[in-house]
Amino acid sequence: MSQTGRGCSRRRLASGDGGVRGAPWAAAASGGATGDGGASRRATATVVRWATAGQCDGRRRRLASGDGGASRAISYAAAGCSSRLFSTALNYHIDSPENNPDMPWEFTEANMKKVNEILSHYPSNYKQSGIIPMLDLAQQQHGGWVPVAAMNAIAKIVGVAPIRVYEVATFYTMFNRTKVGKYHLLVCGTTPCMIRGSREIEEALLEHLGVKRNEVTSDGLFSVGEMECMGCCVNAPMIAVADYSKGSEGYTYNYYEDLTPKRVVEIVEMLRRGETPPRGTQNPERKNCGPAGGNTTLHSEPKPPPCRDLDAC
Repeated sequence: MSQTGRGCSRRRLASGDGGVRGAPWAAAASGGATGDGGASRRATATVVRWATAGQCDGRRRRLASGDGGASRAISYAAAGCSSRLFSTALNYHIDSPENNPDMPWEFTEANMKKVNEILSHYPSNYKQSGIIPMLDLAQQQHGGWVPVAAMNAIAKIVGVAPIRVYEVATFYTMFNRTKVGKYHLLVCGTTPCMIRGSREIEEALLEHLGVKRNEVTSDGLFSVGEMECMGCCVNAPMIAVADYSKGSEGYTYNYYEDLTPKRVVEIVEMLRRGETPPRGTQNPERKNCGPAGGNTTLHSEPKPPPCRDLDAC
């Protein structure tokens, strides 16, 4: 979703249209057609309800077109429907007892020292440059997700309007705004990993854990999400595991590569038992990113080019 679209998503939601009036794609649809007797808005609300219920696939294609604008509404709403299915979190905030602006929230004493250290890297008039690392720290402290109260606390520390922090937290998908498991399993969904079987890896995880994407297991231990390219294409398919089980002090973020559906389930069970799976490639014939069977080149220290004095650099 574009940054402009995310800006729209900050508006409070109103009831009466499936619960998403104010969502960016619903607003676009209802304003995108005129003279259709409300057909576009009705079509949008219909697809919106399917999105909320997870019933988008197939049904949206059965809406009739030719109603003077409803087809345009359907295309907008269907686009939003697809993004909900494949995004890592909702595109808007709804107050709840465990996530609302009135909740008390502050950094721990230890983490406040880290906040001050973060801010020391920036001039006093550019404290907002520390918003991203502070959001990351808040997410680690709060068990893997950032409530709106934490965003407000960060805004107060850096001296900006809360909306400036909301913009950052909603733009970057690595900031979770709903609960995740103590072990948040992120499957790479970009082309190289997909070609090498990342969809099968995700299916194995979801089936083994008995959850859907972005749901948390009943014991609170695991959740499964998707991330874009994590830079290990040569070792595809791979996942990253964000470990929030030990709080911000013991937080780790590790890659597990060259996976098979069987191996990824074994990794989950090792984590469940409190064990530490070996990071990196899971192929015993490979070392780091080298080929199976060992390197065939670069067996010695490479020589510098004769035309450059590297010692002088």
